[in-house]
Amino acid sequence: MDPTSSSLRWRILRQALINRSDAQCEGEIKRVSRKATQGFNLIPCRQVVVDSSSEEDSREACLCYTIPIPSSPNLYLTQRVDNCSDLNDFEISNRHNIDNTGLVCQWPSEEVLAYFCMSHPDRFRGKRVIELGSGYGLAGLVIAATTEASQVVISDGNPQVVNYIKRNVESNSMAFSDTSVKAMELHWNQHELSELTNMFDIIVASDCTFFKEFHKDLASLIKVLLKANETSEALFFSPKRGDSLDKFLKEIEDIGLHYVITENYDGQVWKRHETLAKGDESWPSYDKNHCYPLLIQITN
Repeated sequence: MDPTSSSLRWRILRQALINRSDAQCEGEIKRVSRKATQGFNLIPCRQVVVDSSSEEDSREACLCYTIPIPSSPNLYLTQRVDNCSDLNDFEISNRHNIDNTGLVCQWPSEEVLAYFCMSHPDRFRGKRVIELGSGYGLAGLVIAATTEASQVVISDGNPQVVNYIKRNVESNSMAFSDTSVKAMELHWNQHELSELTNMFDIIVASDCTFFKEFHKDLASLIKVLLKANETSEALFFSPKRGDSLDKFLKEIEDIGLHYVITENYDGQVWKRHETLAKGDESWPSYDKNHCYPLLIQITN
């Protein structure tokens, strides 16, 4: 799928629904293509049945993630079920000039990011970490539960998504030991960031380079957040998606940051990629350019 067309889909849909009647909108929303649940299947996941006594509850699902590390706790994430967008979602997206992808599902690159982080706990031990564009917060929660980071901030620009993150942090609070964990609404073009400036050892993010109009702000935010006088890094997991990743990396260079791209960064992830690339019924539409996340390490 053409990445430009995909990006336009979100913007056009967001604008088109704003002034439509509820009945019209409901019909359109039912036809919105949602990201399927296919993924790399690195972290076992199952849906937990909960009582749904209210209309809001019926629009949500609780998923249990079993971290594949001995003695690790299960993580429980509440998120929207598929095909439950409504007009309010797009009104909020329009008001804040943000995309709506964080409400869609747990995206495959997020699972890869979470798996990579839990497989390299020494990289995070004792560090201050922030996740950008977190969605429901899987990677940030996994870091908090498995790596002994000193602090994990799980952020997103969509206030609805941040409410889910807050609930998920609270639901899993017993899994974090001494790690401080909090949710934060953070917009990449935010100007007042004094309390966050040069505060983080590590930034993590997945699938955050898709929308080209956000590249410049995202690159600037990375430079602001990373510690300037100590060793620090940003770890981004992003598919190439046409030229969107290349455009983002040009912004990274222009702002004076450096980057290294690694294609084969984990044996298990690469093995799964090779299986999918040969054709696998679990993900029939798999395409390396659009689906396989490269690891981009960004430093000052």
